[in-house]
Amino acid sequence: MYYAFSVLDYLLLQVTMMELMDRITVNPNVAFGEPVIKGTRIPVQLIVQLLENGVTDEEILTDYYPDLVNEDIKAALLYVTVCL
Repeated sequence: MYYAFSVLDYLLLQVTMMELMDRITVNPNVAFGEPVIKGTRIPVQLIVQLLENGVTDEEILTDYYPDLVNEDIKAALLYVTVCL
Protein backbone atom coordinates (compact mmCIF):
# COMPACT_ATOMS: atom_id res chain seq x y z
CA MET A 1 0.00 0.00 0.00
CA TYR A 2 1.31 3.43 -0.90
CA TYR A 3 0.74 6.54 1.18
CA ALA A 4 1.33 10.01 -0.19
CA PHE A 5 2.79 12.38 2.37
CA SER A 6 3.28 16.03 1.70
CA VAL A 7 6.26 17.96 2.98
CA LEU A 8 3.97 19.52 5.57
CA ASP A 9 2.85 16.08 6.78
CA TYR A 10 6.48 15.03 7.09
CA LEU A 11 7.42 18.16 9.03
CA LEU A 12 4.45 17.78 11.37
CA LEU A 13 5.45 14.18 12.03
CA GLN A 14 9.02 15.27 12.80
CA VAL A 15 7.79 17.96 15.21
CA THR A 16 5.55 15.46 16.98
CA MET A 17 8.40 12.96 17.28
CA MET A 18 10.75 15.63 18.64
CA GLU A 19 8.16 16.73 21.19
CA LEU A 20 7.73 13.14 22.34
CA MET A 21 11.46 12.50 22.47
CA ASP A 22 11.87 15.61 24.64
CA ARG A 23 9.95 13.70 27.31
CA ILE A 24 12.81 11.20 27.67
CA THR A 25 16.12 11.92 29.33
CA VAL A 26 19.33 10.01 29.95
CA ASN A 27 21.49 11.08 32.86
CA PRO A 28 24.31 8.93 34.28
CA ASN A 29 23.31 10.08 37.77
CA VAL A 30 19.69 8.92 37.44
CA ALA A 31 18.66 5.26 37.22
CA PHE A 32 22.22 4.19 36.36
CA GLY A 33 22.06 6.11 33.09
CA GLU A 34 19.01 4.29 31.78
CA PRO A 35 16.51 6.38 29.79
CA VAL A 36 13.74 7.68 32.03
CA ILE A 37 10.66 9.83 31.70
CA LYS A 38 11.90 13.40 32.15
CA GLY A 39 11.37 14.75 35.66
CA THR A 40 10.97 11.25 37.11
CA ARG A 41 13.04 8.20 37.88
CA ILE A 42 10.67 5.96 35.93
CA PRO A 43 12.67 3.94 33.40
CA VAL A 44 11.38 3.75 29.84
CA GLN A 45 11.99 0.01 29.90
CA LEU A 46 9.63 -0.40 32.86
CA ILE A 47 6.80 1.29 30.97
CA VAL A 48 7.44 -0.95 27.96
CA GLN A 49 7.55 -4.08 30.13
CA LEU A 50 4.21 -3.18 31.70
CA LEU A 51 2.67 -2.81 28.25
CA GLU A 52 4.24 -6.11 27.13
CA ASN A 53 2.62 -7.81 30.12
CA GLY A 54 -0.82 -6.60 29.11
CA VAL A 55 -1.17 -3.59 31.37
CA THR A 56 -3.18 -0.93 29.55
CA ASP A 57 -2.18 2.71 29.17
CA GLU A 58 -5.07 3.67 31.46
CA GLU A 59 -3.93 1.24 34.16
CA ILE A 60 -0.39 2.59 34.01
CA LEU A 61 -1.69 6.14 34.39
CA THR A 62 -4.14 5.41 37.20
CA ASP A 63 -2.75 2.41 39.11
CA TYR A 64 1.01 2.55 38.61
CA TYR A 65 2.16 6.08 37.80
CA PRO A 66 -0.58 8.71 38.22
CA ASP A 67 1.96 11.51 37.69
CA LEU A 68 2.53 10.42 34.08
CA VAL A 69 0.43 11.48 31.11
CA ASN A 70 -0.43 9.54 27.96
CA GLU A 71 2.26 11.37 25.99
CA ASP A 72 4.88 9.90 28.36
CA ILE A 73 3.79 6.40 27.39
CA LYS A 74 3.87 7.32 23.70
CA ALA A 75 7.33 8.79 24.19
CA ALA A 76 8.56 5.60 25.86
CA LEU A 77 7.31 3.49 22.95
CA LEU A 78 8.80 5.86 20.40
CA TYR A 79 12.13 5.85 22.24
CA VAL A 80 12.46 2.06 22.22
CA THR A 81 11.36 1.93 18.58
CA VAL A 82 13.86 4.54 17.41
CA CYS A 83 16.78 4.21 19.82
CA LEU A 84 17.03 0.59 20.88
